[in-house]
Amino acid sequence: MAFPHSPLFPQVTPKAVRRIVLEQAMRAHVGHIGSALSVADILAVIFSGRVDSVMDGSVSKDRFVLGKGHAALALYAALHLQGRMTAEVLDGYCGNGGTLGVHPERELDGVEFSSGSLGQGLSVACGAALAKRLKGEPGRVRVLISDAELNEGSTWEAIMFAAHRKLDNLDVIVDVNGQQALGMTKDVMDLTPLVPRWQSFGWEVRQADGHDTEALVASLGIMAKASGRPQVLLARTMSGKGVGFMEGQIKWHYWPLSDSDFTAAMAEVERAA
Repeated sequence: MAFPHSPLFPQVTPKAVRRIVLEQAMRAHVGHIGSALSVADILAVIFSGRVDSVMDGSVSKDRFVLGKGHAALALYAALHLQGRMTAEVLDGYCGNGGTLGVHPERELDGVEFSSGSLGQGLSVACGAALAKRLKGEPGRVRVLISDAELNEGSTWEAIMFAAHRKLDNLDVIVDVNGQQALGMTKDVMDLTPLVPRWQSFGWEVRQADGHDTEALVASLGIMAKASGRPQVLLARTMSGKGVGFMEGQIKWHYWPLSDSDFTAAMAEVERAA
């Protein structure tokens, strides 16, 4: 996915992303709401342009891969707020004849990499980062994956590959919300402690509150400076963040909204700063 053509999009805020996620999930009667709300702050920071981007004229040379493709509704919200997706297209989310599915497809303007097959996003990002190096292109590749994708062997193959190739133009952001479709991540496959595990594979590791936009900006800004190693940011988040009755509740991985759920959720989001 190519980054913005303009250096700053102040309208891409976590609150605006969450509002669109709820509106579209309600209209389409589709789930994956908790996952989208979990990454709203991270995507808002990246797509607002608050993290420096390498520009070539008016076109960014940075790339983005959404590994956890089931959170695509938050991505669609960010693209719409950038002005890269019309309201008509957005309102076709999960509708007959629409172009927006539960997972992002590269046919969409702004999406370069189809994703959603969990455990594959980091491999795609490694390929993009290596291609940049071989072509002598500037810019970074950022990939957002879930902590549950660390259950996948293909993810660890990619982690080893990136360290072996010293892909210091690659930044991984892990949405560490501690849960997945069928249970808590620690119960499905516990990989903690994550910091020494990533470090043992040759990565530079940082941690941040994934809902603290200033902390995210600071961490991603530091990561944008080449260090000779690939870098990972473990962003501590909560599934369903911003809607109290959804937070930390596994059922909202798939559960759709009722009328009363929607009214209560929107009221809470609107009250937020």
